Amino acid sequence: MSDNKFDVVIVGAGISGIGAAWHLQQYCPDRTYTILEGRENLGGTWDLFRYPGIRSDSDMYTLGYSFKPWTNARAIADGPSILSYLQETAEENGIDQHIQYCLHVESAAWSTETSTWQVEAVHTQTREVVRFECNFLYMCSGYYDYAEGYTPEFPGRQRFQGEVVHPQKWTSEINYTDKKVVIIGSGATAVTLVPEMAKEAAHVTMLQRSPTFVVARPGEDGVANWLRKYLSAKVAYGLTRWKNVLLGMFFFNMCRKNPERVRKMLLDGVREQLGEDFDINRHFNPAYNPWDQRMCLVPEGDMFTAIREGRASVVTDTIDTFTETGIQLKSGEHLDADMIVTATGLKLQMLSGMKITVDNRRIDLAETLTYKGMMFSDIPNLALSMGYTNASWTLKSDLTAGYVCRLLNHMKSKGLSWCCPKNTDTDLEFEPFMDLTSGYVQRAMASFPKQGSKRPWKLYQNYALDLATLGYGKVEDGVMTFGRCSSDKTVESPLDQAA
Repeated sequence: MSDNKFDVVIVGAGISGIGAAWHLQQYCPDRTYTILEGRENLGGTWDLFRYPGIRSDSDMYTLGYSFKPWTNARAIADGPSILSYLQETAEENGIDQHIQYCLHVESAAWSTETSTWQVEAVHTQTREVVRFECNFLYMCSGYYDYAEGYTPEFPGRQRFQGEVVHPQKWTSEINYTDKKVVIIGSGATAVTLVPEMAKEAAHVTMLQRSPTFVVARPGEDGVANWLRKYLSAKVAYGLTRWKNVLLGMFFFNMCRKNPERVRKMLLDGVREQLGEDFDINRHFNPAYNPWDQRMCLVPEGDMFTAIREGRASVVTDTIDTFTETGIQLKSGEHLDADMIVTATGLKLQMLSGMKITVDNRRIDLAETLTYKGMMFSDIPNLALSMGYTNASWTLKSDLTAGYVCRLLNHMKSKGLSWCCPKNTDTDLEFEPFMDLTSGYVQRAMASFPKQGSKRPWKLYQNYALDLATLGYGKVEDGVMTFGRCSSDKTVESPLDQAA
């Protein structure tokens, strides 16, 4: 093979891409692969975000890989620790030798005649176009735009005399010591920033338009640490992983079946942290039900501690305008600020914005269906690594990587060169790709693929069910179609088969 011709091209060297590479090496050792990474370093999310206090909002026994035990005592890990874990995984397995950096994939064109993807990437520093060829394209680039986060247009933004920064653009040069800081937002990033910045700032105010469910939880997993004393790291990790998976599934189902009971439990937890005199209902009681949006995790209750000690505060109101010295609220209150942090969310983006053509036909992802949450109708030999919205990302990305290997090995054993999901169910109803009500999700859903109303097109957000389906379900399920290239005859396109 030439230098730029591979069996599999993986796009993205973050937690998904490194996991995908490990699975290929383990279960498809005869396949060649490369990883194309648009940035200068591996790590994805955990290398991109540098804001104060950056940490996981899932426990590391489920966010970590199934094949590499997390042995740190901290279950809720900080960003540098997670990045170190990813670097160690890549180096231990020689995956780092397969990564090509500073290559942002712009387009991919499938040819059924040759059963190959022609992938074009642009070098982010030299702007050189670099081309690759592969049989299978594995997208592990996440689901948001790395170039910029989401920032709404704030009236009077140019009037403010202080510094305005989005957490996605945070650098080590930013100084907030002894400054009055207003953080706009109430999601995972905001509740992480508040306690960390409150250690050095004069005061930190979290300004939210509406509340979010916030849950305090120990930073360490006592059961995991106890198990490691008596069992091997691998066994202790496996038991802890399943404990946390099952507890997470139980809690999610309880949220769906009895949301008001869960609401009371969550609010009682906040009340225990902040006391009866704090207006819990105004600041921590959302209008939506638990798990209609992701919950925010507060390890050791650190944000609540900062509020109790007066180093931080929460304001629930809407912005009228920025002023020279802060933010004027609709209520008439003015928040003085030397620095404003816009923790207003991500800008979602599917497949890193890559343009796709199949046999010279441009594909609109919004018109496709997701198959088992990891492939797309009428797009051959392309898989997506996408995590759970109600559990750790890696749980699903591990299952997806295992299924891709099963698929590749099945095709090899049958002498097949392509696979493609086909929808022939005329009764299938289309639904949004994600059912979360979060603003950043709703803003993007029109451009995302759809999910179906039933299997295998529906996303169940259920690890146990996906384990059975992706780990042990039939590869030839009547929906996935297969074919082979041939130089001896005219080849029918997967798109033509759907007609």
